Amino acid sequence: MKKSELKKQILELLGGTAGRSMTKSELARELGIAPKERAEMRTLLDELLASGELKKGKKARFEPQSKAGERGILVGRIRIFPRGHGTVYPDARQEENAESGFDLDEVKRIYVPDRKTGTAMDGDTVAVRVEMKRGRDGEMEAQGAVERIVERAERLVVGVYFNRGGFAYIQPDSEALPTTMELDEVCEEAQNGMKVAVELVEWRQGEDPRGRVKEVIGWPDQPGVDILSVVHKYGLQMEFPERVLDEAHAVAEEVDDEQRRRREDWRDRLVITIDPVDAKDHDDAVWVERQAGGGWKLAVHIADVSHYVKPGTNLDKEAKRRGNSTYLVDRVLPMLPEELSNGICSLRPDEERLTKCAVMEFDERGKMVKAEFVDAFICSQAKLAYEQAQEILDGGAAPARFKGDLKKELEKMVREAWKLASLLRKRRFENGALDLEMEEIKVMLDGEKRATGVVKIEHNESHQLIEEFMLAANEAVAKKLRDRQKPAIYRIHADPDPEKLMEFAELARAHGYAVGDLTNKRHIQDLLDEAVGTPEEHNIKLGLLRSLRRAEYSEQPLGHYGLSKGDYAHFTSPIRRYADLVVHRALQGLLTNPPEQLDRTMKQSQCAETAEHISDTERTSSFAEQETKTLKLLEWLETSRTSESPPIFEGVITEVRSMGMFVEATDIMQKGLVKYEDLPGRGWRFEGGRAAFVGPRGVALQTGMKVELGVVNVDFVEQRVDFEILGVIGDPNERALGKKKAKGLPAKSRKGAKKKASQGRGERKGRFSKKKTTRKSGRKVGKKVARKATKKASKGGPRKAAAKKSGRGRRKR
Repeated sequence: MKKSELKKQILELLGGTAGRSMTKSELARELGIAPKERAEMRTLLDELLASGELKKGKKARFEPQSKAGERGILVGRIRIFPRGHGTVYPDARQEENAESGFDLDEVKRIYVPDRKTGTAMDGDTVAVRVEMKRGRDGEMEAQGAVERIVERAERLVVGVYFNRGGFAYIQPDSEALPTTMELDEVCEEAQNGMKVAVELVEWRQGEDPRGRVKEVIGWPDQPGVDILSVVHKYGLQMEFPERVLDEAHAVAEEVDDEQRRRREDWRDRLVITIDPVDAKDHDDAVWVERQAGGGWKLAVHIADVSHYVKPGTNLDKEAKRRGNSTYLVDRVLPMLPEELSNGICSLRPDEERLTKCAVMEFDERGKMVKAEFVDAFICSQAKLAYEQAQEILDGGAAPARFKGDLKKELEKMVREAWKLASLLRKRRFENGALDLEMEEIKVMLDGEKRATGVVKIEHNESHQLIEEFMLAANEAVAKKLRDRQKPAIYRIHADPDPEKLMEFAELARAHGYAVGDLTNKRHIQDLLDEAVGTPEEHNIKLGLLRSLRRAEYSEQPLGHYGLSKGDYAHFTSPIRRYADLVVHRALQGLLTNPPEQLDRTMKQSQCAETAEHISDTERTSSFAEQETKTLKLLEWLETSRTSESPPIFEGVITEVRSMGMFVEATDIMQKGLVKYEDLPGRGWRFEGGRAAFVGPRGVALQTGMKVELGVVNVDFVEQRVDFEILGVIGDPNERALGKKKAKGLPAKSRKGAKKKASQGRGERKGRFSKKKTTRKSGRKVGKKVARKATKKASKGGPRKAAAKKSGRGRRKR
């Protein structure tokens, strides 16, 4: 091929709306360059770099220089939602955004309509052409269209595998992708109907994506396959590379004499851990002592991971790549191998462990008056679960395994610790911190990891005690690093967007609250206090959280809005967060007993790059954690819905519209919809002025009312629940709803109720095709069903079926 022709093809391939960044190998494969001709191609690429026609992006990828820094174009990571639309979060650190013409303090997110996402996939870094337009609420917002893919996320596409006469394809789980993804080759290990994880090979505008199978996950109805699908979807790592495990195995399991001589010895003091009952990675321990002259002395001991994980080692590189541990509903994907996370670094009772310790002194009012930091070693004398610590705080005794003086001393210290923690908590809220604690639920699983029920997690004084001590240590460390101007990573939380606060104000008014000036945090906290104990408390707090920006990491100490702290960093969990490990290394030179040889620390630019990366990994883990929790909750709701005695939930009406009403089952913190056709009885009319449904006898259903709810349908595709109202709680006119309750079921015939419980509303009304139900729900696909689904899905050929359903190359909306 002539040099001029090759140059033209390279520039055409990388440029335009279908363009993307590519490596040398990808370019050679795409252009069909023979191995013997690749040297010529590499020379040409070097010339194009030198001339400025191309630039080198991340991970040795080439991209057109003209696309970087173009006005009207912003680069950022895209989040694709189930319905196909996306949100791009531009990064101020990206040099391409400097010449965009936009103020990134104002353009924090960009809405991308579903038909303008191009070939972008969730997590990709994209360049979007941005315009300021009026949104659906009438306010101006940034809207964009994807111009090109800057960098593909390292994620796999999960879907159901089919092979029709040698033509292999998958039907992706994601509704945001086309209904068919072709495969380069048949996978011999996969059978029709199995879930597989597929690596994207190519996706051009106007064409179906192509990929190759990387892993066979299993049959959709097999236990654990649903969670494994989420793991692959978000690109999470379950196994550690051998080189990382080798380093972990080589770590000494005992504290050596040299470290004992250098460090402060805390083994004779009552240092204790308070954690969840099933915790294995204990990364913090505390000691509290009342001072003779008044006030308290608090020591927060944190596992000294930095002693075992050195900069630049394979352990360090893998920890940085993961960014954090991920806590899925049925398993933990740790940042560090178990030899460290559950072994030598975990502050287990009666075992010597190395720590970094923040020793703080507080006066009688709970004000910190002194803080210093030391390397220490401890031998934890008590491991308490939160429930056991709470028993002591409630006036009970320590667990029976503690005897004599140790038991008395333990009980005394836990109670003294709460006196200090309660003062710290009071001061924090007086200084403007927001009480954003949300009730949580835990889905219980059986031995086969199937959902069996839910329990609420109580966030009581024992949790608050540890929380306040960790916050105090984090703040003290951040102040020290900032004062000494040490490059580090800080935890920041920016002030909210005033427009988002206005939206939250409207939500609060809809619930009947008088809203003050929400730019004043005192007014926000007054509103939160007023909502405590009310049916809408959860909805109010959730509305506020949605109006706030997401906390993230930064190389600059920009403050934390929610905590109302000017200096804040993460120091207390280095076993599960890489940010804390960076902070530990930065702190080494500021210890009262620093090691002779300090670890290499990051420069400011490296801190900035790492902060961006771990903010992304944290966000990814959060999405994955929530999705697995939701999947298991929906699994339990579907199973219990079809049981002989379906559960009835307490709930509250959160919003009323003409098509129905939004509700929340407060027992399980699950939102859902009561459709108009599912209202009890007949004769309901919507009154827009009151935002209520009024029945034939004058009874009204409106926002804020407590109701009893039953589950009508569970949609695993959109992760949505449809409810029906079975009664109004505390309403003397309950009978006007036209329903009577008998044994937890509405007053329809038992036969009708069982029929309703045994089949979803969407299936009865034909809302979903059999192909979609089989593919998406993942609940009824066994080997027999999969074979039937294969025949139906493949009738007329997969290409024809896909084209007929949604058009070739277009996303399913």
